[in-house]
Amino acid sequence: MSARRLTGEDLARACDFVYRRTGLVYGEAKRYYAERRVAARMGAIGTADFEAYFGRLAGDPGEAEALVNAFTINETYFYREKNQLQLLSGSALPIVTMGKAPGEAIRIWSMPCSTGEEPYSIAIWLLENWPLVDAYNIDITGSDVDTEVLEGARLGVYGPRALSRMAADLRDRYFDRLEEGRWEIIQDLKESVRFTCANLVDSSSLSGIGRFDVVFCRNLLIYFDERSRMIAIDNLYRMLSPGGFLFLGHTESLAKITDRLIVTRLREGIAYRKPVDAP
Repeated sequence: MSARRLTGEDLARACDFVYRRTGLVYGEAKRYYAERRVAARMGAIGTADFEAYFGRLAGDPGEAEALVNAFTINETYFYREKNQLQLLSGSALPIVTMGKAPGEAIRIWSMPCSTGEEPYSIAIWLLENWPLVDAYNIDITGSDVDTEVLEGARLGVYGPRALSRMAADLRDRYFDRLEEGRWEIIQDLKESVRFTCANLVDSSSLSGIGRFDVVFCRNLLIYFDERSRMIAIDNLYRMLSPGGFLFLGHTESLAKITDRLIVTRLREGIAYRKPVDAP
């Protein structure tokens, strides 16, 4: 059963549905991407009628979740933007630990974490490159709005593309080889990262997660409009502990969004920092 082409009004309604739940902006300029994903979900439940499908979304949380999952963008791989990992261990964590005693928690948040490559990369990098990794309680959390990719992150099984930037000796040390060129994160490393569903434009979904000393939020804000971006930054600010660091993607900037987070130029690169005396 094939779905008919969406009218402009149908497309707008579907995109607004996703926008209100994720902050991600779609529309006519991205019709091909959006229409394919709506059509796939309509086919999955066996209807070619958009009105019937859209009506179902209101009363079926599972299908609403599936549609959101279909729209999320999950481009990632291990050791992506490696310079920021160098910044983390080289300059940021030594500053963070100035206010902590040995044994205290250092909390790191990867948001969005997709299928887990980023938070697992952080864990591996610190084990390999930060001499004080055993002196503190390193707490790494990965979050995403997409429940399907979170299941993939918990499973921790990856193919050659995800591991293409990782040295073979690291791969052999932290992964078990499976069939068909796939690799699985070792159990000890899986247990060092926890995953939770969260939505950066929905404050209620962030309750109970707590505050973090370092937040990686890379290459997400570029998919938001101004309104969603402001909500996201407000929530990121709230989720940071005083003196905590925010890492954005290398093309992203807060220059015209907020001055509450201070541009901090460190030896390895630039991060944003919440003032130490902030509430």
